[in-house]
Amino acid sequence: MGRGKKYKEALALFDRQKTYSWVQAIEIVKAFPHRNFDETVEVALNLGIDGRQADQIVRGTVMLPHGTGNEVVVLVITQGNLMGEAQEAGADFVGGAEMIEKIQGGWLGFDTVIASPDMMGQVGKLGRILGPRGLMPNPKTGTVTREIGQAVREAKAGRIEYRADSKSGNSAHMPIGKVSFEDTALIANAKAVTDAIIRARPAATKGQYVRKLTVSTAMGPGVRVDRSELTAA
Repeated sequence: MGRGKKYKEALALFDRQKTYSWVQAIEIVKAFPHRNFDETVEVALNLGIDGRQADQIVRGTVMLPHGTGNEVVVLVITQGNLMGEAQEAGADFVGGAEMIEKIQGGWLGFDTVIASPDMMGQVGKLGRILGPRGLMPNPKTGTVTREIGQAVREAKAGRIEYRADSKSGNSAHMPIGKVSFEDTALIANAKAVTDAIIRARPAATKGQYVRKLTVSTAMGPGVRVDRSELTAA
């Protein structure tokens, strides 16, 4: 597939064979030809794991200190007193079985689903719908919890999920903000993401863990970041 004019102009701004510091890489990415919208900036890591093995799965959540720049639409599936807690915390949609039926009918007007444990027996019916879209609630990502209020506030504030996908070469892709963000905010978000993934290194992983690290805009080329920029132990 041919690349567009702006993509080719972006490629001319840096050396694809070279690695850069976070400061340099963010400056390059922000210099890419601008689109007619505020583009998302993304970080991608290629990891030295075998994601097909249960003991080498890399998955979790991380709070971005400066948020994502997106308005996150949160759906909470719960019942009883937790419904009021969800509403007070700012959830956009709150309900029980009726929400499950609505999703089964084709509704997907949300970005994140949070469920209380007592509803998971019913939420399980949505696995084929939510699973492929990365929306299925999971205790490992804090989206199955009785601490509903806290989960909603974190989702609204900039909590994102990371997961290394073996189908895409054991790569993990995460948004770290918008092109309009200050350089320092994008760097802080990038370091929060990479630190979390390094801390999540599976014990069964051997050899080099982070093989490649890049930062890009959603529609632009990846700028390689030097692995020496990874700061987590």
